[in-house]
Amino acid sequence: MKRTSFLIAVLALLLAGRVSASPSQDIADQYRGVANRLIDAAMNDHFAFERLTELVDTFGSRFSGSQNLEDALDWILEQMQADGLDNVHAEPVMVPRWVRGKESAELLEPRGRDLPMLGLGGSIGTPAEGITAEVLVVRSFDELEERQGEAAGKIVLFNVAFTSYGETVAYRREGAIAASRAGAVASLIRSVGPYSQQTPHTGAMAYEDGVAAIPHAAITVEDAQMLQRFQDRGEPIVVRLKMEAEMLPDSPSRNVMAEIRGSEFPDQVIVLGGHIDSWDVGQGAMDDGGGCVAAWEAVRLMKVLGLRPKRTIRVVLWTNEENGLRGGNGYHDAHLNELDDHILAMESDGGVFKPSGFGFTGSDEAYEIISEIATLLDRIEAGTINRGGGGADIRPIMNEGVPGMGLQVDGTRYFWYHHTDSDTIDKLDADEMARCVAAMAVIAYVVADMPQRLPRATS
Repeated sequence: MKRTSFLIAVLALLLAGRVSASPSQDIADQYRGVANRLIDAAMNDHFAFERLTELVDTFGSRFSGSQNLEDALDWILEQMQADGLDNVHAEPVMVPRWVRGKESAELLEPRGRDLPMLGLGGSIGTPAEGITAEVLVVRSFDELEERQGEAAGKIVLFNVAFTSYGETVAYRREGAIAASRAGAVASLIRSVGPYSQQTPHTGAMAYEDGVAAIPHAAITVEDAQMLQRFQDRGEPIVVRLKMEAEMLPDSPSRNVMAEIRGSEFPDQVIVLGGHIDSWDVGQGAMDDGGGCVAAWEAVRLMKVLGLRPKRTIRVVLWTNEENGLRGGNGYHDAHLNELDDHILAMESDGGVFKPSGFGFTGSDEAYEIISEIATLLDRIEAGTINRGGGGADIRPIMNEGVPGMGLQVDGTRYFWYHHTDSDTIDKLDADEMARCVAAMAVIAYVVADMPQRLPRATS
């Protein structure tokens, strides 16, 4: 009798376990059909790639403060209207305006050579006649400190090998400060990237109050190594640097956005997007035109398929990520009173190469739900969810508690082309971009339509 009662109790527990199966598992099962529809729609044509190609071929680079950027934004708003998306509009943002002007670097000794170069964003210019000086090559901040007695009146070149972007970019950002403190009249860096074909990389740099501002530019990996070899052989190095760079007053720009309005909870919002500005070289196809168009296409496909989720899905193309983050901060300020109802923010800013999944920042409960939803992407090998993720443009609203995630892709070649003239459409693959569209569409749609809100971490 006791054995029978025990077996009945065990059976009851097992049945209870079946009845109370994981809610996230139920969500994946419930949305498998619609997820497959979105994946098939993304993979069956190359509309996103063709739209991106038209964008970057027509407008080229889209630097903050440029007419190219503003013309591209006008075109995007027209196209979003033509797509039939809801609430298509722009929100004004003032952005910094740095102008490169003409620039050159010329090796004078020990032999003559024009050095391919790019001034770094925010740098001051040189006098009209340029700066002609000997070059001191160092491999680190520490070496500069050890040799600072040799730096006065010279151009300091930081010949620092690429390890990771997060580590090596310090020389781009802070190199002019360190060189100026040592008495240098200008500074150069070996471009921040693991591979080069005489392609200099630009990017943002900084000055520090109380430290004299000096011109700051990047030369190629190949030339930085050559100058190192000259120095190692004891040969004097002389370079003439000319830069017309200047900072002009801030100018008006815009974040642009469109929606699929939610059917039941329209004030609850899932945000996804990328940054529409680029540096003033190349086409900005990889960084970050592709991320913008992939997010836009994810929302357009829902419209094409007649899918209207319970919550609103908003695609936002942020302005001025590259040299100011004014777009992301502006969005935060404009929507601050609505952020309690921002359910999830998603960004793509690593190139639209083959996706593997997402990085996610949020509560443990939300992580489990997102991980289960992501199993719907296993068929395109994009279902991995890692802890920690987001993006520069969504960071301001993530800091207010909004869960965030960033698309993760094969980054093998990203820093080959990053911030160079080589960031052009031919570096991308239409099928890989389609997978990025599918991944963003599935996650955004399911989170927007599932019965419960994605839970937040408790403060």
